[in-house]
Amino acid sequence: MDLCAVPRIAPEDFPEPAEDLGADAEGVVVLGGGCFWCVDAVYRQLDGVQQATAGYAGGTPETADYRTVCSGTTGHAEVVMIRFDTARITFGQILKVFFSVAHDPTQLNRQGNDAGPQYRSSIFVADADQRRVAQAYIAQLDAAKVYDDKIVTTVEPLDAFYEAEEYHQDYAARNPEQPYIAHISMPKVAKVRKHFADRLKGR
Repeated sequence: MDLCAVPRIAPEDFPEPAEDLGADAEGVVVLGGGCFWCVDAVYRQLDGVQQATAGYAGGTPETADYRTVCSGTTGHAEVVMIRFDTARITFGQILKVFFSVAHDPTQLNRQGNDAGPQYRSSIFVADADQRRVAQAYIAQLDAAKVYDDKIVTTVEPLDAFYEAEEYHQDYAARNPEQPYIAHISMPKVAKVRKHFADRLKGR
C-alpha cells in the first residue's frame, strides 16, 4: 500500500516557482525522493531531460553500494542525477515535478513503506543559485498549503555523487512487471504523463 500524502491540488496547478534560473544556468541537479527507481522513471518522461542516473549522495565512497546503503547507517540518500537542457526545461520546472509528482515531500526519512534516512526527501544543489531557488520554492509551496503537512525536504550541498550499480539504471523501463515497479513507480509515470502532457518527450 502506498502511504504517501496526496497534494490538495492537481500537479499542473502547483504554482510556478516565483524564482527560477535562466538558460545559462547549470543544467544538472541531484534529487532524493525515496526509491531512486521511481524518481528516475518520472524524469525520463520529460522533454529536455538529457540523462537520469541513479546513485547515492552523501556518505563516503567506501559504503556507496546498494546493500550497505539499505542499512540506513551510511549517511547516503538514494538519488537521481538529472542532466537537462536549460533552454527546454528550467530548474524550477524540474522542481515543480519533483514536489507534485515524483515523491511526497512531507515525509521525514521515508517514502510510503520505504523507511530510513536513505529515502529522505532532498535536493543536492550544485551552487548557491540552485540553493536559493529551491529554498524559495519550498517556502512558496508551504505558504500556498499545497499539502496538509509542512514540506520537510532538505537542501544540501552536493559534495559527491556515486553512480549506482548498472542494474539500477532505467530499472522501471526494464522491469515493468516487477511488483514494486507496477504498484509504485508506474502510477507516478502515468501521473506525470497525464498532468504534464505538454512537457513530455516526443509530444
